[in-house]
Amino acid sequence: MNWSALSAILLGLAVMLGAFGAHGLRGRLDAYSMGIYEKAVFYHFIHAVGMLIVSHLPRAGALSPSWAGWVCGLLLAGILIFSGSLYALAMSGIRILGAITPLGGLSFIAAWFLLAYALVRFR
Repeated sequence: MNWSALSAILLGLAVMLGAFGAHGLRGRLDAYSMGIYEKAVFYHFIHAVGMLIVSHLPRAGALSPSWAGWVCGLLLAGILIFSGSLYALAMSGIRILGAITPLGGLSFIAAWFLLAYALVRFR
């Protein structure tokens, strides 16, 4: 998979969703829901940048492509589950969606710890 290209797409989507939140949802969502939406955009953006960086580590010789693929896959899962559930929660108000969010957080945590392990092991 071309993780760099996918990261670039995710970054573009993060900017679009952030702009949509700032301009299209302001005044339509209450402060609580707006805060949830903004948190979704923030985590989406940060982890897409992380994915872009990790996708380049094999080119720098710091990580094998297979390890980078696992880390990027976990980061993608985290963006989809964590940020996706928060986007849905903020826009729908269905609070049970918040129960899914920690699974995305665990995916983020697993990705970063796997990256640390892989960087030590690859060395």
